[in-house]
Amino acid sequence: MASLIHAKEDIISPKTEIDTAPMMNVTISQGNRKDEEQSVHHAPIVSPYNDKIRPLLDAVDRLRHLKITQEGIQLPTIVVVGDQSSGKSSVLESLAGISLPRGEGICTRVPLIMRLQNNPNPQPELFLEFNETIIPTDEGKITDDISIATEEIAGKGKGISGNPLTLIVKKKGVPDLTMVDLPGITRVPVHGQPEDIYEQISKIIMEFITPEESIILNVLSASVDFSTCESIRMSQRVDKEGQRTLAVVTKSDKSPEGLLEKVTADDVNIRLGYVCVRNRIGDESYEEARAEEAKLFDNHPLLSKMNKSMVGIPVLAEKLVKIQATIIQRCLPEIERKINAKLSANEQELNKLPKHPNSIAEATMTFWLILGSAKESFRKILVQGEFDEYPDVQEMHCTGRLREMFDKYSQELHSKNVVNRDFLLDEIKVLKETKSIELPNFLPKAVFLTLLQRKVKGISTIPLDFVKKAWSYIEYVLTSVLLRHCENYPQLISSIRRAAKNLIAKKKQQSIDWVNVVVEMENLTDYTCHPEYSTTWRMLMADQATLMCRVNDPHSPNVVYIKRFGEINIAHLRHFKGLVEEAYDVKMRITAYWDIVLRRMVDNMALHLVFSIKNLVNKEMEPNIIEELVGPQETGLKKMLEESPFVTEKRNKLEKSIKLLKESKNIVANVIDISFED
Repeated sequence: MASLIHAKEDIISPKTEIDTAPMMNVTISQGNRKDEEQSVHHAPIVSPYNDKIRPLLDAVDRLRHLKITQEGIQLPTIVVVGDQSSGKSSVLESLAGISLPRGEGICTRVPLIMRLQNNPNPQPELFLEFNETIIPTDEGKITDDISIATEEIAGKGKGISGNPLTLIVKKKGVPDLTMVDLPGITRVPVHGQPEDIYEQISKIIMEFITPEESIILNVLSASVDFSTCESIRMSQRVDKEGQRTLAVVTKSDKSPEGLLEKVTADDVNIRLGYVCVRNRIGDESYEEARAEEAKLFDNHPLLSKMNKSMVGIPVLAEKLVKIQATIIQRCLPEIERKINAKLSANEQELNKLPKHPNSIAEATMTFWLILGSAKESFRKILVQGEFDEYPDVQEMHCTGRLREMFDKYSQELHSKNVVNRDFLLDEIKVLKETKSIELPNFLPKAVFLTLLQRKVKGISTIPLDFVKKAWSYIEYVLTSVLLRHCENYPQLISSIRRAAKNLIAKKKQQSIDWVNVVVEMENLTDYTCHPEYSTTWRMLMADQATLMCRVNDPHSPNVVYIKRFGEINIAHLRHFKGLVEEAYDVKMRITAYWDIVLRRMVDNMALHLVFSIKNLVNKEMEPNIIEELVGPQETGLKKMLEESPFVTEKRNKLEKSIKLLKESKNIVANVIDISFED
């Protein structure tokens, strides 16, 4: 292979002179012209490289035929671009030795992939490929057949399409090349063309020339200022330094003045160099056109000054063959790497898809695996406080979220009825209502219970709201976990949601019943054996004497500081001097006891919820979900046998992609082995 490909710098440098010695005679000397014309008549454009390049090019063509680009893997491609009427068709005709459609407006309305293959058979073989069909044709009707195929792809009229048409030319003497000819660039739509024709053409061109693997063959007319050509502007957008752009200057015979200076100055950065050519005129044969071209660049007073390494169709053919071979050899290892990476990723993704159960027995086993995995996930995130399965989803960090809910619940309980306005009035009113014929300073049981029941009633809705909110959150978590483990069985989603909803509804009702019992117990009687009750009561009673002094002294300040209650206005208490002392005692007993009640409501709620959650995970989840999903008719298991259309489509797509990638891998591996052996 080393003998085939010159160093990359030698090929891409615009100043490099390509050795033309191996080429067939293309320059006609003044003497013995008749004999030399006869030797040129059947001479190939370029031949020494074809036999060794062909395997490389065949490999790339086979990859293109497999549509490997749909897998996001770009192929090395020579892309032919040019402004409308720049002479693109003439250049391609000269390389292929066949006629292409011509006419007013856009002739190339679809990307035309031209696969030229040198064939020793004197009889040319031509084929068109499009829409998954192969149509044989011949040189006599090729233009008509291309026009008919174009209409099938892009429709009648003058519209364009991005769907390609492939032309295979097997002909003796043509260079082994594959090129993509794109629609000529036009800014002004003519009659029958869409108003946005420029935008449509630009989009197609940019799709083909943007990949780094593309070599841009920019066709320019000698008569125009290169810097104003739209094709140059487009190629500069993706190849600013021109490292992968080669320019072909057509109509050299029509505008020879200053051409040498234009291509030498290279104001538009064409790093792969320029090749100036003469277009075929009239009924000239391709051999005659080459002879006339050689004569032009040998004898014209201006054009003959050009270096022979940058003039003529044979030079263009040889440059393209060399560039093509270089880019293919350079890209093949990376293509192989991308194919292997894509193949590995697709195989892993396919393996992650669930094995589709084919019987109730297989569905049952699959169902138990799903349920077991979901149960383990639920235990980890809701009981053990582990959230490695949902590292970035805070809503699924359940122990933390439940703790936040508990803290809020506790704060709400403790903040309820904390009002210092009209201090002791409630207690005084109750004392008045419960007084009867009795010993002095005797505190009736009804006083304490009446005040306690009022306070219990005031907070009774808070624990009920909390358990409802907590179980709604747990329902969200349970449903999320179950759906995640059943995501490959979307036909079960409605059943899963229903099972989770029904299960949590039972648990929620159990908690509501429990809260109602707890509230009723607190409402029924007062009791605690906790020593903190007495300690707190005694601490609060320490300010009673101060309060009574202020109440009994009308000249003392109306504001007094009481522990736990802050500064209290006592002016209204001077009207109830006989009951203030008892009311204060009742207030402090209720306050000390209420601390115990709130603690019980918070602590017992936490214990109840944790206990309920553990029972849910360890004992209740499986049987309830099994009953809901499986049922007596095994409806859930039967649903599992009906694979989701989405999963089926994904499986088929992956299998098709893997097959394509394996074929591509073999193609590339074989040609790499051959190239490195050479």
